[in-house]
Amino acid sequence: MRELMEAAVLHAPGDLRVETVLTPGKIGGKEVLVKVRAAGICGSDIDRIMKTGTYSFPTIPGHEFCGEIEETGREIDDYKKGDRVLVVPLLPCFRCEFCRQGNFGLCDDYNYLGSRTDGGFARFVKAPARNLIRLPDEVSFRQGACIEPAAVTLHGIKKINVSTGDTVAVIGCGTLGLFAVQLAKISGSTRVIAIDIASDKLELADLIGADETVNAAESDPVESVKRITGNRGVDVAVEAAGSSRTQDQCLRITKKNGNILYLGTVHSDVVIPRESSERIVRYELTIKGAWNSCSAPFPGTEWHDALEYVKKGSLKIDPLITHEFELKEAPRVFSDLANKKYSFTKVIFKMN
Repeated sequence: MRELMEAAVLHAPGDLRVETVLTPGKIGGKEVLVKVRAAGICGSDIDRIMKTGTYSFPTIPGHEFCGEIEETGREIDDYKKGDRVLVVPLLPCFRCEFCRQGNFGLCDDYNYLGSRTDGGFARFVKAPARNLIRLPDEVSFRQGACIEPAAVTLHGIKKINVSTGDTVAVIGCGTLGLFAVQLAKISGSTRVIAIDIASDKLELADLIGADETVNAAESDPVESVKRITGNRGVDVAVEAAGSSRTQDQCLRITKKNGNILYLGTVHSDVVIPRESSERIVRYELTIKGAWNSCSAPFPGTEWHDALEYVKKGSLKIDPLITHEFELKEAPRVFSDLANKKYSFTKVIFKMN
């Protein structure tokens, strides 16, 4: 008989309820049942839960999570009950053109824990064993719940090849931006400029290793970067705020032959002024986008590298976790976050 569990269930946009539901159904031969120990709130979760909704209803959201194995399928012999694991949320088809190339994030027919199927805002989650990564004892569950956004950021940093000696500007110091600050330094950048409009975000950026901070609410970030770099511009600009304005600013602060990473998700039309568009051509700028966190061999080096950085202490997560709640508080928490009742960076649900 299937047992009952607590879960945050989305019934419609803005209608999130903490309910008692059945645990996931029969575990397949190559699947596992994971007891969730910590789950993070992604910025996309706020928009999806409060505005756009998931792909069907009811759905249990949550794609940033980790936990312990509760049950294994009959074909699993390398995991056992109690093993600490990360769960990669992307479920590629492994058949399409892009999957065959190892570009799993571009899969034509993917599934996804927390949006297209039930995810981590629950006591238990069912997942394929190939989506697991062992979580070492040196990494806490609260840190483990943040490996997914760290891997997403690292996926982008790898795409633009941050090199030793590069000057990097990061616009937007939310979770992804603060990871970008650290991962740029880990990748060899000798000067990282963090830009945001919130002083508390910039204080965090300074704490975790930014060399310069610019408050865009107090001074023009483009002019500030020109001053800091001696009018040269930065080698790499990372846009992590997700706005038309900051995407344009990246075009105006990057040096000739420089690289730009669009990491943030915009929610309105992007209009590029003529002067900025002209810079793309005349400065021969390279602009790349990055989405998701997986590469070949699945789930990808991004996950293993990010986890190793956390284990060694070079990638700091704890300063980014500003709030922790119990799952039963989920409806209020999402309402508060959507209405910006307080400043936050990474919010975690403590589970089980």
